[in-house]
Amino acid sequence: MALVLDARLLLRKVQDLRCLTPRRNRVKDKWAATRPKYPPTALALKYFDSTYSTQLGQLWPSVRAALLSEKKYGALLNNFSSDALLEDFEAQGCRDFITDTDAQPVVEQEPEKGLKDGSEVTGRQWSPLQLSSKIKCVVFPRGDITRFKPARPDMFNLLGYYLMDAACVLPCLALDIHEGHNVLDLCAAPGGKALTLFQTQRSGEIVLCLVQNLSCMVPVGSRASPPPQSSFICLYIAGFLCLNDASHSRTLRLRKVIQSYVPKQLLNDQNLRIMSFDGTKWGEIERNTFDRVLVDVPCTTDRHSLMEDDNNIFSRSRTRERQQLPQLQLKLLLAGIEAACPGGEVLYSTCTLSHIQNVAVVEQAIHLAQENHGIHLQVVDLRPLAQMFRKTFHFAPDLHLGEMVIPHLAANFGPIYMCKLRRLT
Repeated sequence: MALVLDARLLLRKVQDLRCLTPRRNRVKDKWAATRPKYPPTALALKYFDSTYSTQLGQLWPSVRAALLSEKKYGALLNNFSSDALLEDFEAQGCRDFITDTDAQPVVEQEPEKGLKDGSEVTGRQWSPLQLSSKIKCVVFPRGDITRFKPARPDMFNLLGYYLMDAACVLPCLALDIHEGHNVLDLCAAPGGKALTLFQTQRSGEIVLCLVQNLSCMVPVGSRASPPPQSSFICLYIAGFLCLNDASHSRTLRLRKVIQSYVPKQLLNDQNLRIMSFDGTKWGEIERNTFDRVLVDVPCTTDRHSLMEDDNNIFSRSRTRERQQLPQLQLKLLLAGIEAACPGGEVLYSTCTLSHIQNVAVVEQAIHLAQENHGIHLQVVDLRPLAQMFRKTFHFAPDLHLGEMVIPHLAANFGPIYMCKLRRLT
C-alpha cells in the first residue's frame, strides 16, 4: 500500500512541469495581462442573450445552441480545375444543394408595406429565379457533421474546391449574374463570394490548349498530361469583375485565394481588377457603372464572436468600432447603390442576426438614396429563393425586408442576411 502511495506522489510531481523547471526560470501567471476576467466571447454571448432573445423570441434557444456548436461547411467546386470531383463527393453521400432543390413555388403578390420611418418602398419585384448552372456547391446530408478534407492542387496547380459556409453562396445566386455583366464586390475579402462571382461569369467546361496547330483539346475532368504553361489559353465569353477591400492585408489574402483557383491566363485587366480602396467613397470614382453590386459589409460576425477571442469585435479595445458598424454599413450600401447603373441590382448581405445591422440599414439606405441622391429603388422579393433551398437551410420567418439563414443543429449554416435592391433611376 505504501508503495502505491509513493508511486502516486511521484507521478504527481512528474506531471507538474514546474518541478522540472529551474527556480530562476519559473514565471508566475499574470492574470491581469494574459487572461481577462471577461473574455470577448463571454461578452458577445451576454450581449446576444440580451438582444436576440427579444428579437428572435422562442427561436433563440435553438439558434444559440447551433451558434455554440461546430459550424457546417460546403465545398464550392472549382470549374477551372481539371479534377472531376462531383462523383467522388456523391459517393461519400454529398449532394449539390443548388440542383437538388424544391420545385419553384408560385408566390402571390401582397400589398406593399411602408418602411418604419414612414417612407414607402418603390414597388416590390416578383421575378422568377434563374439559378446559374455553373455553380456547384456540395454539402453533407442534414445532421451529418462530417468534415471535408483539405483541397489538393490538380495537374495545373489549381485547387479543386473551396471550403466555405454554404449559405454564403446564396447572395451570389440571388444577384442573378449573367455572362457579360460588369460586377463589383465592394467588400470582397477573404474571397469565397468573389470566387463564386468569378465562376458565375465564366464557363470552365472546355479548355483549349494551343499545342502545335491548336490540335489538343482537353475537357475539364480529363486526366491527360498538361501542356506547357506558355502554350495554355482559354476561350470564354465573360464580363468584368472588380474586387475591392479596404484592408490591404485582407486584399493580399484575397489575391492569393484567386490565384489558387483561377488560371493565370484569366487574371488580366480585361477580366479582373483587385483593389484596396475605401469602399464608402466608391461613388466618388465610379458612378452608374456596374450591372450587379455585392455589398457584403463588415459586421459583428456572430459565430466568430462566440467562438474565437482573437480578432474579436467584442474586445473592449474595439468597443467604439463595434458601435460604429451600422454607420459604416450604411455608407457602404449607399456607395454600392451609387456604383450601380440604372436598372442594375445591388445585394446587401451580412453574417449577423442583428436587426440593427440588417433591416434597419436597408431601410435607411432606401430613404437616404431617394432623399439625398434622387435614386429610386425597388425591393426584389427573395422568398422564392428561400423556399427553393428550404431542404438545406433554415430561414427566419416574418422578415419584411430580405431573407436570413439562421443556424440550426440539423443544418448548422449561417447566419446570413441578404436583401436585393433594383435601382430604377
